[in-house]
Amino acid sequence: MNGKEAWDFIKDFDKSELNNLLFDEFNVNYNALESIFRQGSYVLKIIVEDIVKHTNNDVPIKRRRSGFVEEINNETPEYVRSFEFDSKLMSSTWIVIHEFVKPNDDRTLNLMNLCAVVVLEKFWEDIVFAYGVSDEYSFILKKATNLYQRRANTIISAIVSFFTSTYVMRWKNFFPQSELKNPSSFDGRALCNSSTEILRDYLSWRQVDCHINNHYNSCFWKLVASRKSKRKAQNSLKGAQLEKKIEELAIDYNNLPVDTALIHQENGETPENYGKVIVGHIDIIGPTFWLEHPNILD
Repeated sequence: MNGKEAWDFIKDFDKSELNNLLFDEFNVNYNALESIFRQGSYVLKIIVEDIVKHTNNDVPIKRRRSGFVEEINNETPEYVRSFEFDSKLMSSTWIVIHEFVKPNDDRTLNLMNLCAVVVLEKFWEDIVFAYGVSDEYSFILKKATNLYQRRANTIISAIVSFFTSTYVMRWKNFFPQSELKNPSSFDGRALCNSSTEILRDYLSWRQVDCHINNHYNSCFWKLVASRKSKRKAQNSLKGAQLEKKIEELAIDYNNLPVDTALIHQENGETPENYGKVIVGHIDIIGPTFWLEHPNILD
């Protein structure tokens, strides 16, 4: 089965049918796959500083404030994209930079995560959170940021160029036996989210999209590699057999164990503890994550 045949075969499958196909044909329990593939990656700072205002020399004046969490209801791409904005970005809005393109490879995912960490460390006064999935990384700038006077093109070019240079410089760390054969390039765009609720909606949509895409891609590449006929694969999805496999795979997705998050321990409010970055692969749709990290939304 070639790529087109595989896609045509699974394009109308629902979640249960995809799970069943992976389990019956390839002995793969999708829910047991690594969290980095199913849920993407987040990057954030343990302590988030607010830039309240700047001096005449553009030096930030900082203070820390507590955060808050709101419930979310929307996860559709049309709803999220309705907040895209061109040129100079509106004041008092959350800014998101995303759509970096990369290969979908675990070494590359880890390289991308490293690049995101370095970006947060570079722009530690303004970027409070990052989320990576598939071929994209989203960087969340704090609502009150005055980075580059909120000029969209300058913000995008600065983050994209720094991310790209880090990717090239750190390539050998993850691909020691492979030369970087062509120059790496990434693109980006900015959109404004006017409330914490809309920001949460955007990030929830990204994680839902991560799960859906990875689910289909898992089936797609297994079908392409297997060279099995459509008939044999289809027979495994019929009738009572499908219901049985759905029951066998009835695992609470939200309670599955996750990969290890790298967390820098705090030793009090000293300058060297500010801006420490952690990486993880957990659910960011529900309230738990945001209750544990309220300063992101402050």
